[in-house]
Amino acid sequence: MRPDLSKHGESKSGDLQWWETAVIYQIYPRSFQDSNDDGIGDLPGITSRLEYIAKLGVDAVWISPFFKSPQKDFGYDVSDYCDVNPEYGTLKDFDALLAKAHGLNLKIMVDIVPAHCSDQHAWFIESRQSRDNDKSDWFHWVEPQADGSPPNNWLSFFGGPAWSWEPRRQQYYLHNFLSSQPNLNHANPAVREALMDVARFWFDRGVDGFRLDAVHTINADAAPYKNNLANPGFVPGPLPQQQQPFFRQLHDSGQLNQPAIQSFSESFRSVADQYGDRYLMGELHGDDPIKASQTFTAEGRLHATYNFNLLQWDGLSVDGLKGAISKAVEAFNGTGRLSFAFSNHDVPRSATRQLAPLGLTEDQQPALQLLLLKLETCLIGSTCVYQGEELAFQDAQDIPVEQMQDPWGIEFAPVFAGRDTCRTPMVWSKDSSNGGFSKANSTWLPIDSRHLQRAALDEAARDDSIYNEYAAFLGWRKEQPALMSANTMSQVTGAASQIVFDRVSEQQTLRCTFDFDSLTATFEDI
Repeated sequence: MRPDLSKHGESKSGDLQWWETAVIYQIYPRSFQDSNDDGIGDLPGITSRLEYIAKLGVDAVWISPFFKSPQKDFGYDVSDYCDVNPEYGTLKDFDALLAKAHGLNLKIMVDIVPAHCSDQHAWFIESRQSRDNDKSDWFHWVEPQADGSPPNNWLSFFGGPAWSWEPRRQQYYLHNFLSSQPNLNHANPAVREALMDVARFWFDRGVDGFRLDAVHTINADAAPYKNNLANPGFVPGPLPQQQQPFFRQLHDSGQLNQPAIQSFSESFRSVADQYGDRYLMGELHGDDPIKASQTFTAEGRLHATYNFNLLQWDGLSVDGLKGAISKAVEAFNGTGRLSFAFSNHDVPRSATRQLAPLGLTEDQQPALQLLLLKLETCLIGSTCVYQGEELAFQDAQDIPVEQMQDPWGIEFAPVFAGRDTCRTPMVWSKDSSNGGFSKANSTWLPIDSRHLQRAALDEAARDDSIYNEYAAFLGWRKEQPALMSANTMSQVTGAASQIVFDRVSEQQTLRCTFDFDSLTATFEDI
């Protein structure tokens, strides 16, 4: 029997909240569908393709940032949290998207960025002018050390120090990513209140939840800032895992997952709870991501965390998959407080990434992708499916350096391809210009010609496509009490090439077997 989880804020067996079992389709708006022929995807384009998503049988759509932004990190550098970047449309376009999605029984989740904003946001523009203006302490301003160097050894994810010099204030400011993405000072209650107002703005419009970007990088410390400790397990290796000095440090010792972050998560949750069944899913990582996830999802904080266990850049062997799943389930069994994913906009696509560690060939890619989709949607909690996974899209290849867009990739090119390879535009029809994505002369990233053989609308019309097989599976899944009325599973077992576990509810015990030799999944009531 599933344990009574009401004390944790979840529903009892048979009466789960929608987010506890949701299959969430992630859209990278710049690459989904262009409606005005400028080569860039937009909100009206998404609206025009919602039927395609609904027919797949998912429950919700997560849209990566579409806020006003100079697009130096393609929306993860926000200059106005309460408006739409003109490239993507208008607030009226978003309202139309939301209304159509709700009419198709799809929830809409917005990707909010609470840790940092753009250096072109009005808050930072004012803050950097002087030490005594109304926003002077909305960011982390710190005096240089006696020799003029930054205040400590913190490093940026994207390379170089996490501190940049501002000559007007004669101080350093903190940025965990690009220097144009200054970290907000969450020690200031006014910052938390401003972000709570952002939540209210979108909840009032009717959004069903937020994916909270990189919440582990929120900084609420005050000077003097502790140095990060050295990482005793660091081994030099290929990009990106061992990319630069960044991974020579243990970041939870100072820079990341600070205890004071939870004042934000509690405040944000208090707003969400005022709107009923809204959902907060936090993206986080750290030296001990499971422990961090447990902290972020404690009572009165976030509903769930976006789990990185299955997102290893170079993929995982069957043993690696077993270990990653087991470790997460051990900590969260009986809850819906994890969201699993095999792909997203930050890592190579799973159908390519997983081939080598599983000893498979490219012709086995479609069958592997379907197996991975079934596996992730049989685990406890929710699942995030990245656009194109339902088509078994390969990771793009050979994007010329001069056409690269990702600032991380550009920084380390040509040794490292960055994240552009998983962000190339969706294709909808093999015989249409730019695969039906756009009628523009060129698109913001080049179309991968191999994707044309699996164009979305063509595949949706083909009975034996991955799209239709997965849609049929999701329809079957909704009829299984073990998968839909409880979030309990047994330990992971199975032969060397298998992942086997039981999903258990009061009404059903379902044995799930995933075989990576035959690339098939079987299910048995026991």
